[in-house]
Amino acid sequence: MSEISLLSTRRSLLAMSAAAGALSLLPAHLAAAVDGNAIRPFRVNVPEADLVDLRRRVLATRWPAKETVADQSQGVQLAKLKELMGRTTTGGRWRRS
Repeated sequence: MSEISLLSTRRSLLAMSAAAGALSLLPAHLAAAVDGNAIRPFRVNVPEADLVDLRRRVLATRWPAKETVADQSQGVQLAKLKELMGRTTTGGRWRRS
């Protein structure tokens, strides 16, 4: 074996050993995240008062004048933005069982 390939093998071995050692130091739940099957469901707890406040603020939005062009060169079209914001106050499913 040539000196270059031997050196490369040693570096690879050292790199793998360092990675394995670092992984062994992680708590079990973090080490599991390295695994490809680590996607798990989670829950988010948002207080109802925060959701009520968000709806109130969206409803109180002072909208700008309609854009002066028919394309999106000035940003999101006002009609589309109002449609999306309307969903958060009327049809949004904020709570799921």
